[in-house]
Amino acid sequence: MSAETAETAEPTEPTADSAGAASRRREQRGWYFYDFACSVYSTSVLTVFIGPYLTSIAKAAADADGFVHPLGIPVRAGSLFAYAVSVSVVVAVIVMPIVGAAADRTGRKKPLLAAAAYTGAAATTGMFFLDGHRYLLGALLLIVANASISVSMVLYNAYLPQIAGPEERDAVSSRGWAFGYTSGALVLVIDLVLYTGHDSFGLSQSDAVRICLASAGLWWGAFTIVPLRRLRDRHVAASGEGAVGSGWRQLMATLRDMRRHPLTLSFLLAYLVYNDGVQTVISQASVYGSEELDLDQTTLITAVLLVQVLAVAGALGMGRLARVYGAKRTILGSLVVWTLILVAGYFLPAGTPVFFYALASAIGLVLGGSQALSRSLFSHLVPRGKEAEYFSAYEMSDRGLSWLGPLVFGLAYQLTGSYRDAIISLVIFFVVGSVLLARVPIRRAVAAAGNPVPERI
Repeated sequence: MSAETAETAEPTEPTADSAGAASRRREQRGWYFYDFACSVYSTSVLTVFIGPYLTSIAKAAADADGFVHPLGIPVRAGSLFAYAVSVSVVVAVIVMPIVGAAADRTGRKKPLLAAAAYTGAAATTGMFFLDGHRYLLGALLLIVANASISVSMVLYNAYLPQIAGPEERDAVSSRGWAFGYTSGALVLVIDLVLYTGHDSFGLSQSDAVRICLASAGLWWGAFTIVPLRRLRDRHVAASGEGAVGSGWRQLMATLRDMRRHPLTLSFLLAYLVYNDGVQTVISQASVYGSEELDLDQTTLITAVLLVQVLAVAGALGMGRLARVYGAKRTILGSLVVWTLILVAGYFLPAGTPVFFYALASAIGLVLGGSQALSRSLFSHLVPRGKEAEYFSAYEMSDRGLSWLGPLVFGLAYQLTGSYRDAIISLVIFFVVGSVLLARVPIRRAVAAAGNPVPERI
């Protein structure tokens, strides 16, 4: 062949495969940014500020015995935050099946994602108005925001099987978590500057906290624009049945369908158990640190910032471990570390920030990776075309059914007045979850769902 002919034979336009790969990468980058947007709520609001702040507001409004009376129900002020988290989960359980059914029947995940995200962002921004004795307003806004992020994550997670092939899902999922922890760390640095220097900014300590809470809502809303611009909805055949009205019927149908995939259901059960422990640690850590360990807010912010920084490396590092040892083995290893963390936390002496920082470092190294790999592992177990409804069930396990841990935590304090008595009970979630996960034959589960089995899983 002559040089001229060779030059003529070279393609001058991108191939369909290369164009498709470029489009997929663009969607993946957009998808990462929802983690970047909403993770600030999980870190700044749920993990750091709202627990201690809402508890302080409730204690200020409490009677002589230390109880508040929402709707006439006597609640120990120190338990209000944990109970509000549990109620938010119940609300999410009611809404998520409806949203999952609507997404699958219409194919329009993006408008639903926008509605959930901006409802949560607005509720979080409204936390600026929490002061005085407004513990009921605080509990209501927390319930709305927490339920909204759960619903939005149903839709966000359901995009993963559509934008990433089987061999790349562990890496894509881990990068999403890494983006989230990066934004969490960045905003916590800003929060730390504002909180520690509030006097120099002419603010009271309460004003600084309320600004930190509200700014998380503004951040969530602003960066949600990126995924809404880059993600695209897939066309599905029109259904004559109303999506909203069929939500619970769809959930029942999903659960019946899962009976045809018992190994997928077995993984969900294992995930439900161990993730209940993870979610409770995340939501109650700041209350435990401030109320039981007598640590100040600056120490808590710094510790959570340390978690965010190490979680980026942890999520990416565990993603690499999964490529060598498989996601299941890597998750099991992380659950062993979680168990040791809780045992150490029970014996942690009060008023010793250095030990709390050591514990935060260990949490950071396993937090992002255990969650990211669980998400990507489940994506292999979802039958094609049922992503949103199956991820609705997954999200109910992730957040929606993670009400038992906070409820037990709150009841333990209600009955004993000690947070240490509650923290050690969480060990059982990790031990039982590990046993259940170890019994799931993952490769057979992937094949049973009708999906290609990756070389390492």
